[in-house]
Formats: sequence, structure tokens, C-alpha cells
Amino acid sequence: MKEGLVLKGYGGFYYIKSGLESWCCRGRGRLRREQTILPGDWVLFTPLKEGEGIIESIKPRKNELPRPPVANIDQVIHIVSLAKPVPDLKLLDRSLVLCELKKLEVVICFNKADLVEEKEARELMEIYQQAGYKTVLTSALYGSGLDFVCQNLEGKVSVLSGPSGAGKSTLLNALDPKLKLKTGEISRKLKRGKHTTRYVELLELCGGFVADTPGFSNLELPPMRREELGRYFPEIHQLSSQCRFVDCLHINEPDCGVIDALEKGMISTIRYQGYQQLLAEVIVKERIY
Repeated sequence: MKEGLVLKGYGGFYYIKSGLESWCCRGRGRLRREQTILPGDWVLFTPLKEGEGIIESIKPRKNELPRPPVANIDQVIHIVSLAKPVPDLKLLDRSLVLCELKKLEVVICFNKADLVEEKEARELMEIYQQAGYKTVLTSALYGSGLDFVCQNLEGKVSVLSGPSGAGKSTLLNALDPKLKLKTGEISRKLKRGKHTTRYVELLELCGGFVADTPGFSNLELPPMRREELGRYFPEIHQLSSQCRFVDCLHINEPDCGVIDALEKGMISTIRYQGYQQLLAEVIVKERIY
């Protein structure tokens, strides 16, 4: 048997990279019934005729994401459009919470920097830098920030995440024009992007693999206790040791280190408001479950 990396699955076929060779495989019937084969899976397969084979088993995963469905991820590159469409910070905060849950590295790419004033772009970027995230301003049109992105892709399996229209495929095309990925325009009526990527595929890029994924407009948080949410906002978690109560929710409790830092301008009001909104959602779900 051979070992290989699943790059994509389409129509019951799985396209696998094994060394310098590419294979088109089907999953063994028993395997398909018991497990879902995902892009990013390392699999063992039996070669049949030239270039074709049967997947026998999936090697243990170190992690997986439900949306986009991909396995064995090292990091998430979250693409935020600075304009056309406007930044969706609620979606960004949800994505960051999910990454913290999965203990994934994150790079936040503030894209379409050529469409806004630099001061405006940098002010937004600094909010997330202050929270402890690696960030970059990019413009596919002018090529700015692309070297930084490429350096962070090397040797890793990365997922490109973000809403439709944020410029994910355009950015990948700028990094490697040979990809020729389909890109779309922004819907004038809905003011958001149209889906151009239809399925998850791992692309070889900058010495690593990148999953170009379909865009999405919402992400569901998993069930959790209300006291847990603060752990997934790094700047809030860091300050929680200064709170009087161990189970402090950082809303109206006395002697709260987070509220004190907020009043002193040490953490972002925008991030704190995002935390409040997600906390309200977690509390509602907590009652349901």
C-alpha cells in the first residue's frame, strides 16, 4: 500500500498526492460507510491500474473542522474584506473562537487595502494585533502583503476562511497566477459576494498546502458553558486572573479585571462588544441544552 494526502473529493473520487505522484482513488465500501474522507486526510491506498487506486484506511487525525470540512490543519488564514463587502467582524470573532477551541494558529488578512484609507485599515488591524493575533494588510491589485502571506504558508496545511466576496480566490491567484481560480463579483442587490469556490480543495502553494474553501455567511458556535467563552478571547482570558470571581463573566461583576482594562482603553471596545454578543448567544443555547 501507499500513503498519500487527500487534496479533494468530488463525485465519489478522491484525488491524492503521494510523493511526486497524483492518484485518483475511490474509498473501499466499508470505509465509506463508516467514515467521511476529508481533504487533508492522510490515507493508505492500494494502487490498481496506472494512476488509480482504492483507499483502505484513514490515518488518525490531529484535528478537523466541520465548516469548511477539512482535516489535519495547522493554521487558518481568515480573509476580511475591508470594502465591497464591508468587514464582517461578527463572523471574524466567531471564526477566531472556533480556532481557539481547536488550538489552531491564526493569521488575519485584511484584504482589499487599496479600497480604503490606510489609516482606517491600520486602526482595524491594530484591534486584532492588540488581541494577540498575527495580522497583515493585503491588496491583490498592488501585490502588497503577499510576501508575508507566502512566508506564513510555507511548510503548513492552511485553510483560507472568510465570507464570499472577501477575495480568497483572487488572493490565491495573485500568489500564483497559474492557479487561475474562478473569481466573482459582488452582488449589487445583496452587497455581498457570490460563491465561486464550490468544494474544498488543497492547493500546493508557497511550499505548503492551502485549502481554498467555499465562502460562508455564518458560523455556529458549539455548545459551551457561559464561563468558557472568555477563554477563547485571548485578551479577556489573560486579564481574567485579575477578576475577584473565578467564574466572572466580565459584564457587571465587581472588581472585574476585564472591565477595568476596558475603561482604561487597554482592550478594544469593538472586541468587547463582540464578546457580549456571543455571550448572549451562548447563554440562550445553554438554556436550551
